[in-house]
Amino acid sequence: MEKYLNLRNQYSEFIYNSFEIKERENEIEIIYNFEIVGLTVFTPKWIFRKPKGFTVNESNEKLIENLVFNLGMVEAVSYFKCVCPKTFKIKAGYIDESQIKWWKKLYINGLGEFFYINGILEAMNIDTFINLQVESDNKYEKIAMDNIIKGNLIPIGGGKDSLVTLDLLKDFKQDNVCYIVNARGATKESATASGYEETEIYEAKRFLDKKLLKLNEEGFLNGHTPFSAILAFSSYITAVMLNKKYIALSNESSANEGNVKGTNINHQYSKSIEFEKDFREYIEQYVCTNGPEYFSILRPLSEWQIVKSFSNLKKHFPIFKSCNVGSKEDIWCENCPKCLYVYIMMKAFLTDKEMQEIFQSEMLNEKKHRKLFNGLVYPNDNKPFECVGTKAEINLAVKKIITDYIKKDEELPLLLQDYGKVENDVALEIEQANASWGEDIFIPEKYIKILKEYIGG
Repeated sequence: MEKYLNLRNQYSEFIYNSFEIKERENEIEIIYNFEIVGLTVFTPKWIFRKPKGFTVNESNEKLIENLVFNLGMVEAVSYFKCVCPKTFKIKAGYIDESQIKWWKKLYINGLGEFFYINGILEAMNIDTFINLQVESDNKYEKIAMDNIIKGNLIPIGGGKDSLVTLDLLKDFKQDNVCYIVNARGATKESATASGYEETEIYEAKRFLDKKLLKLNEEGFLNGHTPFSAILAFSSYITAVMLNKKYIALSNESSANEGNVKGTNINHQYSKSIEFEKDFREYIEQYVCTNGPEYFSILRPLSEWQIVKSFSNLKKHFPIFKSCNVGSKEDIWCENCPKCLYVYIMMKAFLTDKEMQEIFQSEMLNEKKHRKLFNGLVYPNDNKPFECVGTKAEINLAVKKIITDYIKKDEELPLLLQDYGKVENDVALEIEQANASWGEDIFIPEKYIKILKEYIGG
């Protein structure tokens, strides 16, 4: 807390100065200018590949500028958090009081894990944490799109969820495009293994300012930021350029569950139904009408249903990766909460041979994973800060694994041997998990029918 207060007092102003859009023959480059007064200026950038036949012109220029401005507002989180200045000045465009409230909410909730990890929870106050001041009268217009739009833009992260979405929407493949931010092996291979050609895979490149990485090394404040909110605005820019009707995400119902008991801190806040609803309303009110629709097609489902569906997509077992620690090397690190979580969920459905196609080690048999396991499973332990399912879903998988070992008359893995000795009543029943269907969803009616048929509902 002392470091937070010292930095906040020493560097009291953050400024979103401007953005620049450079259109070239094959790409559109966006360069932002952020400033922490008295410390440094940041110039992060994005590069979007220009779709065939697309150009920034009189009919779409204002919409693109509006979206780029808003992408900058969420991109700024990564730089603002270094010192958490008391004042955030917006010189790149005008936002009204309602928008100010919207952005304050995203910053507070999207940085929930950041507050917790840095020991500054008392700073998590929507009224006092950030003072947004607008110093521009350049108001971006809301645009009504009147061109014909169709098909799906499907964001791909390289994990099981987006692969299920690709399979679910395979009958619409001729109008689908896969969307990837900073492609790596698993993301590209997920798309190509699902039958998508290079021209049907759209990559946007995001470049952090290296000065941010240097400040992180020097001990300035650091922590998790709401990447899925960045994905929301960048995918919307892409969907507009490609004339896509839908942005079909792969966020499930478990993304709504928080991580820390007694708080609303949620690692997956920008994947939650709350953010999805807020984003849709923001776009409709301030950016675009009759444009692309943003929704998660897996939202009604439990992780149990998603893993059950993925267990039938066997060709993807050697390909998919969703470990953040090992992402740069495109591997499962097999030492983090995400790896252990996926291991547990998959083991409830796969044979030992199939598990060996994915993982090198038997993670449930390793003592070093005890703390990770407890956090995933037991109700009195905080859930790890990772994109993992609910404790009820994970406990269901654990109980299924134990049942399978008992049936085979085999010794239980180390981490499961004392499972029954700990009071824990948060597991679902299999029938209940198979029939799960969440409320408050925004899926188009034609896809609801397909989704229910897909999961056998």
